[in-house]
Amino acid sequence: MNIPGRFPLLFPWTLALLYCALPAAASECVDCHATTSPGIVNDWKISRHGAIGLDCAACHGNLHHSAADAALARIPGPETCAPCHAERVRQYKAGKHALAWAAMKSMPTMHWQPAGATEGVKGCGGCHKIGVKTEDDLRLIKQDSPGFGTASCDACHTRHTFSVVEARQPQACRTCHMGFDHAQWEMYSASKHGVRLLLKQGGVLPDTAAAPACQTCHMPEGNHEVRTAWGFLGLRFPMPEDPQWEEDVSTILQALHILGEDKNTTSRLLVVQGAQMARLNREEWQRERDRMLAACSRCHSGNFARGELAKGDFMIREADRVMAEAIRTVAALYRDGILEKPESYEFAFPDLFAFHDAPTPIEQKLFIMFQQHRMRAFQGAFHANPDYAFWYGWSELKQSLTEIQYLGDVLRKNRRTETPAAGGR
Repeated sequence: MNIPGRFPLLFPWTLALLYCALPAAASECVDCHATTSPGIVNDWKISRHGAIGLDCAACHGNLHHSAADAALARIPGPETCAPCHAERVRQYKAGKHALAWAAMKSMPTMHWQPAGATEGVKGCGGCHKIGVKTEDDLRLIKQDSPGFGTASCDACHTRHTFSVVEARQPQACRTCHMGFDHAQWEMYSASKHGVRLLLKQGGVLPDTAAAPACQTCHMPEGNHEVRTAWGFLGLRFPMPEDPQWEEDVSTILQALHILGEDKNTTSRLLVVQGAQMARLNREEWQRERDRMLAACSRCHSGNFARGELAKGDFMIREADRVMAEAIRTVAALYRDGILEKPESYEFAFPDLFAFHDAPTPIEQKLFIMFQQHRMRAFQGAFHANPDYAFWYGWSELKQSLTEIQYLGDVLRKNRRTETPAAGGR
């Protein structure tokens, strides 16, 4: 009898009903863990899983019975959740969160970082662990632990409550979406959207008040794809029709080594494409923009929503203008032999993907300009936070450009001083 084939939509619920028929919990699990890890047991008891009798073995298997065989306990992943949550897992796998681990691993200097910060999930890996992992990835993680950090759904639905209510709150996004290069929490929580939501959570505003959480705009109707029109890098193809903006974007793509010095694409385009860090065709961009317009239009008029999102587009254009000018300043230092090409660089041009491992102070400044200040300028605009868009974004971009141009002049003067005059001794 092939029940999954005949009733594909009902099968997940069939499994759930079967689980409900099981005892509330395997007593040996609860008896032991109530002493060794009572927080886990309590969270399970107050969870929906606990309420319907979904026992420990459903997620962890039934091979672990004592401390001696703890390594036999299965660590759940998205596939563990799929029998009951098939549509959400499908959406997740089609979205950007599923690509988080691959995006981290694809960064050129990632293998230079401490293993604890990546595979040990205490740095970049602490957030990027939400992404789907290969068997080799899992093997590396398990070298230091029994497999902790391999899950994904629990990044938002914290184990062992796996609460939908929790995952719908903006605070569920806060751990990862904050800080240096993606300060969305700081932008959102201080914006009028975030302030109203916090007042609503505190009971100052009624439950019926319009107050969007992150999920309202980025996960409409619970869609787990979680995409944005511009992608993480704030770049898209085809190039802008504005000639100056097109030239500026070309320069930025060269500094990401996605375009070579001859402006032909390099193998890095495949990395960006695979990690979906940019929109590679107009249709993709428009689809996500229409989705966001629909979300905005729940509270605002269509004209207002279109105008506000266009301001974010405008901020990207203006930020690209300043960013490209700084890149050209550093690129000229390479071209004129004042900066020497590192062995790890494919061609003599600054590489923004080198991050903090960039070889010179002026390139460190360029990296911060791109990864922090440019991000904050346009992300602040889209998140309706004036201070982030201007003071933490635009103003910092302008200051950094001045510093880079000054440092470039200093390097040139120092080179002239070090080089003896022609014919001299």
